[in-house]
Amino acid sequence: MRVTKFEHATLRLDQAGSTLLIDPGTFTTPLDDLSSLVAVVITHEHPDHWTPGHLDRILRMAPGTPVYGPAAVAAAAEGYGIVVVAPGDTVTAGDFTLRFFGGEHAVIHSSLPTVENLGVLVDETLYYPGDSYAVPPVEVDTLAAPIGAPWLKIGEAMDFVLAVAPKRCFGTHDMTLSTIGRGMHQERLRWATEQGGGRFFELVPGDSLDL
Repeated sequence: MRVTKFEHATLRLDQAGSTLLIDPGTFTTPLDDLSSLVAVVITHEHPDHWTPGHLDRILRMAPGTPVYGPAAVAAAAEGYGIVVVAPGDTVTAGDFTLRFFGGEHAVIHSSLPTVENLGVLVDETLYYPGDSYAVPPVEVDTLAAPIGAPWLKIGEAMDFVLAVAPKRCFGTHDMTLSTIGRGMHQERLRWATEQGGGRFFELVPGDSLDL
């Protein structure tokens, strides 16, 4: 399986001729070459993780592709036929098996409502928590770890990586950071990854990692 990082929170996974997209949102440039798309996962309703424009374009290129997300995403994206999933659910999409964890977005501020959020584990290999520090009760080979957000404190992100203890880790959810800030946060997560014997990878948009 190959994972490709795009801007901010968007990931593309390719395996055996099947493609999976996760969280195509506002900070991500339009995606192409989606003839093998079998599913889209949207972890939560915030626009940096999905937009009608992205979904319209994706579904024009790959009509009938199922889009999975929590109930709040189905409400926000009414008319797109979102397949509702919840923590504990497992679904199969093409050659991918998806398991969902968590349930709540990390707190941004007490004045703002908490929204639903799902972490997704793909083929028992790649885990992406969405906007949360939800730790799955399984060993994680590769972790896509958020490194910049209004809700994120780098110390808490480090504790999250320490708790997951992945074999491999790379940063995502990073368009809110300057180049200097991104590098600083990557170094912090590199340290946390190495404490468990893992390896950290610095991926920029367009970079891929074979899992």
